[in-house]
Amino acid sequence: MSDTDSLSPIDHALMRDGYARLPAADLRAELGITQSGWADFARTWNDLGPDLYMADGGRYRRRRHATFRCEKGAFFRQPHQPHYQSRDYNPLNGDVQRWFDPVADATIAMPVTQAILDYCAASFDPDRKGDWHVEMHQFRIEAKPGEQGRPTPEGMHRDGVDRVMVMLIERRNVREGVTRIGAPDGTPLGEFTLIQPGDTMLIDDHRILHGVTEIHAVDPAQPAWRDALVVTFSSPARGGGPIA
Repeated sequence: MSDTDSLSPIDHALMRDGYARLPAADLRAELGITQSGWADFARTWNDLGPDLYMADGGRYRRRRHATFRCEKGAFFRQPHQPHYQSRDYNPLNGDVQRWFDPVADATIAMPVTQAILDYCAASFDPDRKGDWHVEMHQFRIEAKPGEQGRPTPEGMHRDGVDRVMVMLIERRNVREGVTRIGAPDGTPLGEFTLIQPGDTMLIDDHRILHGVTEIHAVDPAQPAWRDALVVTFSSPARGGGPIA
């Protein structure tokens, strides 16, 4: 039996296409996530601080950030540190040390968080032999009257890491927010929308550009947002991992 014969459909898609999609129901069932556990986890997105570093002047993004070392599949949280990326990957917000509120210890300790991190390790390092720099980002993009919500204001991009997981947490009163993927030369490869809480995509950052279109409120008189969790894996040789 060849190595590819032993791969799961998700692993095979990631190897073949450079990205893979996993529906929420499948992922939550695979990870044993209960409805109450998910509700507690998703509720932590209601306590994110504002992103004050947006060079476009926008105040539509909230976030928290944490870093870990993942050694042979075990995660060790690192001291809180600024998030940095060069303008090579982020022409809008690059070349600046950005300090965001840390992800709460209670959030990290949640069984859902632990299950998701373990899933990332299993997907990105199936043999559990690697030593990785891992970053976790909680994002809330808000669509406000007179201001569009821009999940990826830098447009189609790479994150400058090895692997990326993007998981939808909630869409509240929003339309659009379409995920687009492309080849490194910019050739479009497709688009789709993460709709259900837990819808997930895995990305080989060396091979795939990705971006998300602006979101708009369905009812401008009501609060509107798109919540997402992003986890990145970088080998130490890359010096850590930036993300937009």
